[in-house]
Amino acid sequence: MSALFEPLTLRSLTIPNRIWMAPMCMYSAAPDGPEQGVPNDWHFQHLASRAVGGTGLILTEATAVSPEGRISPYDLGLWNDRQTAAFRRITDFLKAHGSVPGIQIAHAGRKASTERTWVDRGAAIAPGEGHGWQPVGPSPLAFDEASTEPAELSAEEIQEIVGQFAATARRALEAGFEVAEIHGAHGYLINEFLSPYTNRRTDEYGGSYENRTRFALEVVDAVRAVWPEELPVFFRISATDWLSENADDEREGWTADDTVRFAADLKAHGVDLLDTSTGGNAPGAKIVAGPDYQVPFAERVKKETGLPVGAVGLITEAQQAEKIIVDGRADAALIGRELLRDPYFARNAARELGADIHVPNPYHLS
Repeated sequence: MSALFEPLTLRSLTIPNRIWMAPMCMYSAAPDGPEQGVPNDWHFQHLASRAVGGTGLILTEATAVSPEGRISPYDLGLWNDRQTAAFRRITDFLKAHGSVPGIQIAHAGRKASTERTWVDRGAAIAPGEGHGWQPVGPSPLAFDEASTEPAELSAEEIQEIVGQFAATARRALEAGFEVAEIHGAHGYLINEFLSPYTNRRTDEYGGSYENRTRFALEVVDAVRAVWPEELPVFFRISATDWLSENADDEREGWTADDTVRFAADLKAHGVDLLDTSTGGNAPGAKIVAGPDYQVPFAERVKKETGLPVGAVGLITEAQQAEKIIVDGRADAALIGRELLRDPYFARNAARELGADIHVPNPYHLS
């Protein structure tokens, strides 16, 4: 039996295999009007084809808790009934074809109000221009010189966003999702609060480790309070800002040591798996990318805290993913761009590894 195709049970939910689809923004929703943030036929085929291809868990793109929480005007959201109903069509199909539907709920923070990646390389859209709006963050620090300076959130506004995460989680359950993943990575709002590089506050949400992690844990608690006890909650983290790993970079950022400490906190607050990525918060950070380059961060969390972890980043081959699981470095392999290139990656991996996999009835002769 291939380790990659062994089921994984978290709480009362069993995921049929360890090949999971990582969240990837499609920038394909309507930017305004009644269809704003609503999943459409593009999103249906994008997610449904990976279910037909045998992917065990399928996570949506970063799905915003409010219009202002979107990365771009073209992102998905889950703050109204029309969005909820449209997602239900997708989750029904995924479950009918053997995949577990998961949603990544998110707020973009200071990296909000940007173009699609293929338009001006995802440049910032200024407030009042086109479909742009005013980004927010823990501190009034723009991502880079070309970005809009965010408005600093008040304590009251922070609590409002915590409530938005809970409301979106409630809607996600109504829409049929079985995994809720909180997006705390890649320089978006929660990551901005965690890192001293982006959090310069002097109130109860800034300064010490305990203060900088307060917002994230409040979000986790709010989501866990409305999410069923029998279903898992994930947290996606950037395990490092890639600042301390570079001796010539004097900027202070979030570190791998912080991640291990925080993973234990997340576990105590009811998080069931850490989806372990890196980077995205500090422009100019030196990242040496290559196959498995982020796996050591996941491995360390798993070994030092016992919290289940997902590994992500340049995992492109079946044998590579199998070895990560066999060696005990992670509990699942989250596949991104390779699943864009090959929606049937899981079926092809099963054939290569000699594993059994669910095949839709119309495909039984293939």
